Amino acid sequence: MALVVDANFITACASSLQAFKTATLLKTLNVNSLITGEVGVGKKSLAQYILPDAPILDASNHNELLSTLESVNKIVIANLESSPSIKKIIDILNSKRIRVVATAKSSYYNKNADKFFSVKFEIPPLKDRPADVEVLVKKFAKDASIFFNLKSEFKIKNFKPDLSQNSNSLKRQVMINYLLQDIKEEELMEIFQNYLVGKLGSNSDYKNFLHLYEAPLIKAGLQRFKSQLQLSNKLGLNRNTLRKKIAENNKYL
Repeated sequence: MALVVDANFITACASSLQAFKTATLLKTLNVNSLITGEVGVGKKSLAQYILPDAPILDASNHNELLSTLESVNKIVIANLESSPSIKKIIDILNSKRIRVVATAKSSYYNKNADKFFSVKFEIPPLKDRPADVEVLVKKFAKDASIFFNLKSEFKIKNFKPDLSQNSNSLKRQVMINYLLQDIKEEELMEIFQNYLVGKLGSNSDYKNFLHLYEAPLIKAGLQRFKSQLQLSNKLGLNRNTLRKKIAENNKYL
């Protein structure tokens, strides 16, 4: 059974479960730890789980971080790689004996940080955690139904998860798809109109924005009918015209 630490971290597969077990152990140990991984994999979630009462600051907010370090005995520092002076921060942490759990981008290395942090572990991306993706999709769909006050079931049959930013992109994708799956034509046209109104202004706007109609129409048609021959018949186009349209919209297909 999957354990939800929060919306950004699920333990349905072996690698995420191991990361969670490491975090659980660190809750009981007075050591400094560094959690690395891509954006949206759940680094901050585990850091907060380890030190639930500690303040959380981004390393890029250097002055605020320095000020906070004057009055705390534990802290979570996010995005350590963005600090303009890691050595200075680590010197303060050492001198004041402040316990810290920090997060950093995947494969981050700094010689000062490497010496300072006793425990370092990486959370793998969601593309390597398919069981976690499945659970997250269901959770985000449930969140969407509550947020939009809708009771329709999320249509997952042709859903292809966007894991470009792990849980961040996945949540956005699920929320948008949930909202749009039962959208009316008038609502869709209004969204399209609002998108275009601030972008129009050149002398070739019709051509510039035609792909917004043609590309999804071609993609949906190929997905449904499986062949260009069938699609050309359904669209009322000859095959040469369809091939031309596919070539023109190639980068969007």
